[in-house]
Amino acid sequence: MGERGALAEGVRAYRLIAGMWVRSSMTYRASFAVTVFGNLTVTGLDFVGILLMFSQVDSLGGWSLPEVAFLYGLSVTSFGIADLLLGSMETVGSRIRDGSFDTLLVRPAPVLAQVGADRFALRRLGRITQGAVVLGWALVSVDVDWTAAKVLLVPVMVISGAAIFSAVFVAGAAFQIFAQDAAEVQNAFTYGGTTLLQYPPSVFGKDLVRGVTFMVPLAFVNWVPAAHVLGRPYPVALPGWTAYASPLVALACGALAGLAWRTGLRSYRSTGS
Repeated sequence: MGERGALAEGVRAYRLIAGMWVRSSMTYRASFAVTVFGNLTVTGLDFVGILLMFSQVDSLGGWSLPEVAFLYGLSVTSFGIADLLLGSMETVGSRIRDGSFDTLLVRPAPVLAQVGADRFALRRLGRITQGAVVLGWALVSVDVDWTAAKVLLVPVMVISGAAIFSAVFVAGAAFQIFAQDAAEVQNAFTYGGTTLLQYPPSVFGKDLVRGVTFMVPLAFVNWVPAAHVLGRPYPVALPGWTAYASPLVALACGALAGLAWRTGLRSYRSTGS
């Protein structure tokens, strides 16, 4: 089977498994609505913290509230999409430890699709909704001279950011195959990464900004392109074209994450349980 055939098979398997979990969650619609609302409320507390912060200051690292809301909305929406699609990847370590990972290997479906779609949770739509609402408010409140290129860059940032976070989920799961107990390490780059990106890069040290730009390029989720949209100087000197490089970074991250995942599967040895 070629790469296209394998990809099609993976998408088909993912759709079937995710659909099963969606039908299961919609069996009790009232419970589903409550969990979505609860998820929206809990994730919204992060932005409430930012609002409380701005009740005491006029700017944060030189960035106004609408500008920080712009960063927040981009980060949370992008991460929410990735978390909805591949949030279950963090369970790889526990599956290896309890032996259930072995059962995925013998099923006639790609392992990545099985893990990613496992316990597909529509309640995570609450995070996406909350982030999109804040992003929408930021777009109408921020002081920007909008051009066609800048308008187009907003959905590109959301889609590319979701792809970058998805790659981090997959790479983290591949690392868990080797480490077997590293879910918290993965969470540091996923949940920790989205929290980091909610704040302006100017409030962090340059070493951290360089690391998030060149080593684990989460900065291309929002920091780099958003600085261009808002007309803000980026703390690290970068060529002007990098403001539009998020799709390329997403492709590179996806390729590396795929390589890491395939390497992890080839090196996997059963626990024997």
